[in-house]
Amino acid sequence: MDFLPSFATLLAFAAATLLLAATPGPDMTLSISRALAQGKKAALFVVLGTSLGIVVHTMLVAFGVSALITASPTAFLILKTGGAAYLLWLAVQAIRYGSKFSVNNVEAVKGTPLANISSGFWVNLLNPKVIIFFMTFLPQFVSAGDPTVTQKLLFLGFCFILIGMPVNAAVVFAADWLASWLQNNKKVLRGMDFTFAGVFSVFAAKILLTQAR
Repeated sequence: MDFLPSFATLLAFAAATLLLAATPGPDMTLSISRALAQGKKAALFVVLGTSLGIVVHTMLVAFGVSALITASPTAFLILKTGGAAYLLWLAVQAIRYGSKFSVNNVEAVKGTPLANISSGFWVNLLNPKVIIFFMTFLPQFVSAGDPTVTQKLLFLGFCFILIGMPVNAAVVFAADWLASWLQNNKKVLRGMDFTFAGVFSVFAAKILLTQAR
């Protein structure tokens, strides 16, 4: 079980994942919109689709990063430094612009389970921010000299799914109330923005200070 992260690392990862899952984004907007338009069952298929998208991102990052370490540990450190800079940029953007949430354009046409899974899958897989985020977020929790980096990244990626899915499912079941509440409580969203910014600033500072030693 060498691929298991330390308890402190896993705790930090879980906290960041919970925060990400609770922050409104394209996947949350889509699942709530689908729940309001087609019902909770349809929205749960969307959640399944977004999770399948995360599986693909996890596989690409896990095998891509491990190949990068083998080819050049220095390049991997550059990736982590760039990732830390990206996390800082996300923090600044969260404070400057805040979370966007709107379900004004709700689809009225009923969709099949496969269509809803596909919608969730593609909205996640083709979102450039998700692609860049996974490339820069997951590597923060491994080191260049780790012999089990591939297994550890796979483990963390699937932990991301296991932690995020119940949150996303809860959002679906509370869609009617949550859609109205989020749109009427802008101060709460701003609080989430500042929390998001604080957490990812800490992650970025940690990795930059670690590399500077």
